[in-house]
Amino acid sequence: MNCSALLSLILMLVQLWPCSASTQNHNAHNTAQSFTAVRRVKRAWVWEPLFVTEEQTSMVPVYVGQLKSDLDKQNGNLQYILTGEGAGSIFIIDEKNGKIYVTQKLDREKKPFYTLRAQAINRSTQLPVEPESEFIIKVRDVNDHEPQFLDGPYTATVPEMSPEGTSVARVTATDGDDPSYGNNARLLYSLIQGQPYFSVEPTTGVIRMASQMDRETKDQYLVIIQAKDMVGQPGAFSATATVTINLSDINDNPPKFPQRLYYMSVSEESPVGATVGKVFAEDNDIGENAAMNYSIEGDNSDVFDIITNNDTQEGIIILKKRVDYEKKRRYGIRAKVVNRYIDDRFLKEGPFEDTTIVKINVEDADEPPVFSLEDYVMEIPEGAVSGSLVGVVTARDPDDDDCPVRYSIVHGMHLKRLFSINEHNGTIITTEPLDREIASWHNITVTATETRNPEKISEANVYIQVLDVNDHAPEFPKYYETFVCENAVSGQLIQSISAVDHDDAAEGHHFYFSLAQEATNNSSFTVKDNQDNTAGIFTAKSGFRRQEQFYFYLPVLILDNGTPPLTSTNTLTITLCDCDTEVNTFYCRYGAFMYAMGLSTEALIAVLACILILLVFFLAIIAIRQQRKKSPFPEKMEEFRENIVRYDDEGGGEEDTEAFDISALRTRTVMRPHKPRKKVTTEIHSLYRQSLQVGPDSAIFRQFISEKLEEANTDPCAPPYDSLQTYAFEGTGSLAGSLSSLGSNTSDTDQSYDYLTDWGPHFKQLAGMYTSQRSVRD
Repeated sequence: MNCSALLSLILMLVQLWPCSASTQNHNAHNTAQSFTAVRRVKRAWVWEPLFVTEEQTSMVPVYVGQLKSDLDKQNGNLQYILTGEGAGSIFIIDEKNGKIYVTQKLDREKKPFYTLRAQAINRSTQLPVEPESEFIIKVRDVNDHEPQFLDGPYTATVPEMSPEGTSVARVTATDGDDPSYGNNARLLYSLIQGQPYFSVEPTTGVIRMASQMDRETKDQYLVIIQAKDMVGQPGAFSATATVTINLSDINDNPPKFPQRLYYMSVSEESPVGATVGKVFAEDNDIGENAAMNYSIEGDNSDVFDIITNNDTQEGIIILKKRVDYEKKRRYGIRAKVVNRYIDDRFLKEGPFEDTTIVKINVEDADEPPVFSLEDYVMEIPEGAVSGSLVGVVTARDPDDDDCPVRYSIVHGMHLKRLFSINEHNGTIITTEPLDREIASWHNITVTATETRNPEKISEANVYIQVLDVNDHAPEFPKYYETFVCENAVSGQLIQSISAVDHDDAAEGHHFYFSLAQEATNNSSFTVKDNQDNTAGIFTAKSGFRRQEQFYFYLPVLILDNGTPPLTSTNTLTITLCDCDTEVNTFYCRYGAFMYAMGLSTEALIAVLACILILLVFFLAIIAIRQQRKKSPFPEKMEEFRENIVRYDDEGGGEEDTEAFDISALRTRTVMRPHKPRKKVTTEIHSLYRQSLQVGPDSAIFRQFISEKLEEANTDPCAPPYDSLQTYAFEGTGSLAGSLSSLGSNTSDTDQSYDYLTDWGPHFKQLAGMYTSQRSVRD
């Protein structure tokens, strides 16, 4: 007996155990109700495990198994009843002997088992002799499903040169058959395509390396895996899956120069950083495994350099220093290339680097002239006469033919031409005297041009320093405002002075102060030199009188220490001030100002008093004018307004005097005198009539309001404060216009009221009244 059959039997016994216990309890209960026996009888169902094979096709019901009670005496007294899943449709039972048949084709993959209930009753009494018991009919599997690879096609990647047995990928197939019964769902994997590089484990589907492979030889393989059910036995179903295996790169190849010797050339005109040429080393690896670094070995690494282009992996040789054809015409360098990332596993196969020789020839070029110095520094004393020699610049043609050169100075548009140069020998001279105090340095640019090829030009900077000469005498640094009091005592310090010199002293400036010769004997003041480039002015007597002399002019002699020494006479103005001993600068300035104006203090006060009187007089005139503009009414005026009464009934014209009281507009406080109404012309009267039929935006309405506003503005009896002028029109919105005669300067006799008859029955009474009055007057 195999394991699956034993498992099925154990499962059936577990299912029947509760049925047997429930049957015994139920039998005892039924016996107690039907009989009065005192002894229990053990009864039980008798049946074998029930199975039905799937996918069976038959024209007649197929026997499944038999249910039987141990009370069945084979005399037909018992009746078997079947209920549950598929009872009566899929499964039927013979009532007499309990045999069960299946009537349809079953599919285990849709439903693997059916749960049914069986009961045995006595045909005579219709009482159960066996309790209702539950049992299962299992659908037995047959091999009716093919294996399937649900995740295919597969893709896997494995590093190249991996050792044998390295796991590459795992493929898994599924089978819809029952894995617990037979070998229907037991799969076996095999390799159809991929030998001898790969292998597959038969039971797990794991693909492994069968040999070492080089990506540089072949980087992709197509493997076909087959899965068979029933452990590969005859009649088994099978399925295949495709696995694409890519070999990833590792750094197992060193870089190699395809040439052992390279030839390049560079012009001697090429600037630093110019590209001389390129070298390229081949590496069969890809990606970062093919990344490499270039370098230069040897003595010429100070003239040339090589950099790596990370995009193309090329070595670019560039100039590190200018080359000269006349000095050296040929260079040889050794270029080296090394892999940037090295795999230590393959170091035993050799170094991952390579070298090559590069020969570089220097090409001759027509070079511009070369100055003996890059920058020239020259000196000249200030004040030198025009044409004085400043210095000499020298340039030559570096080429073998040694072409003559011509010199010139580059003059800016805004610079004055102070220097000139001899175009043949490079001698620089001045064109006018120079002043160090204006500019102590001059920077000029000198060019040298080949005579046979004017396009070849070179430049040099010339820095000319103007040397100082003592040509400026010392002087006061500022204007000194000096005051002395009338009551000053002799020997009193009234001012400290200093000096400045625009010349440049090599050892520092030193000034000497003294009184000029002409003021030595009769001066009221003295000068004391402090020996620190400052001096003090002191009074030589006590007491001064402004009536005698208001200003004193003191000549001060200043001497410098230049070669030769220069002197200057500077005049110090001393103003006499009306004070005791301490000087009040503000008061003294005021006194000096008054003295300069020729006015005394009393005169100034008189002028200010006149100005104040005029100002008061002007303000009084303005106040009087403002008083005259006040209102002539002593009492507070009331606001003038019109009473507007709106009513809906038809009025009686001029005879209706109860609806509106005109006397309400008149007050006892203010009574305007009668003013003749401004005569309104027929044209304006027509505009008034038309304005009753138009809105505020109409030009006619605006003209009417303007007329009323002008009339109010020219009225001399109008109140002085703002008032609200209200105009109300009777019959607003009516096509008839206003019927009031208040706004008319004509009498009723001058008007024709025949048009009232055309207004309809509502105005019939009004038309008759005016027509009758007109006929009576006539």
